[in-house]
Amino acid sequence: MKKTYIIALIMAIVAIALVVNAGGEVAPYADFETAAESGESVKLVGTLVKDKPMVFEPMKDPNKFTFFLEDQAGTEREVLLLMGKPQDFEMSESIVLTGRMEGEKFIAKDVQLKCPSKYKDEESMIKELTE
Repeated sequence: MKKTYIIALIMAIVAIALVVNAGGEVAPYADFETAAESGESVKLVGTLVKDKPMVFEPMKDPNKFTFFLEDQAGTEREVLLLMGKPQDFEMSESIVLTGRMEGEKFIAKDVQLKCPSKYKDEESMIKELTE
């Protein structure tokens, strides 16, 4: 066999191994029930429950923020985020948390917010004007 074929074969095996390894890390979003059953760290997506209290006391503990989240299944639970309150948190359309359940509370170590588009109002205004 030529050296180029051997090198190409080795590179193909390495590429396949990387794809298989990365595939194990990709997981669908969980809900509170799935998170409680697994006991492991999961990604959970939901929406902020705006009529329940949010507690952030930066003078007391700047890395502790609690709020209530409704998951995609409609279950509401209290969330403890182990970081400060994100900017524009109340305006978010959806929230993706990485963490695990401890009893009835979800302990989150990371958060990603999906905020509304600043162009959404402009789009609706343009549609109204053109109709």
